[in-house]
Amino acid sequence: MIPVEILISKGALVREIGVGDSIFKEGATANFYYQIIKGRVRTCNFLDDGREVLHQVLGPHEGLGLASILDRETYIATAIADAKSTVYKISVQAFYEILTEYPYVGLGISKVLAKEIRFKVLLMNIISLRSPEAAVTKLIQLLHDEGRLICPECNKLLLTRQQLANMTGLRVETIIRTMKQMEREQKISIMNGKVFVKQLKLAHE
Repeated sequence: MIPVEILISKGALVREIGVGDSIFKEGATANFYYQIIKGRVRTCNFLDDGREVLHQVLGPHEGLGLASILDRETYIATAIADAKSTVYKISVQAFYEILTEYPYVGLGISKVLAKEIRFKVLLMNIISLRSPEAAVTKLIQLLHDEGRLICPECNKLLLTRQQLANMTGLRVETIIRTMKQMEREQKISIMNGKVFVKQLKLAHE
């Protein structure tokens, strides 16, 4: 995202985040931009009944709170560390100074936001499918195509069944049942509870 040397030149602070701790919460004033150094962070909303709606799972070099900082409104989601994480933190004023002084950074951020909008539109199309298997299969295919949350070395899906449920709106029991059916059809393999994507099978669906 933003080169580290630029963040440091603008007085970026390093913040350690414990597992399960929030970096910022939905509705809070968006006063800071965060960029992950190491770890894993998810962005989500919580419904009135306590259910979670998962939006993103982000890793090193990725930014948090971009849309909220750019429109100068409150944070639109909550960011929670799924693993012990370290982030850079800079003020919104410093963030805008970077955009002014380094136009190529702004272009890069625009591309990131465009990809996120595209992903969200495709995800909405998937969620609208009536077949749970079709929804899960197409989501895994989308993650593969976008290079997200699938290990490039071993093809392991880097989302839990609960996170898949939170992303699609399906019940976790439905995800488990659907994945067992997908395994029987050799679309995925499950070993020691881990899900591995069979790319060629999915690519020809």
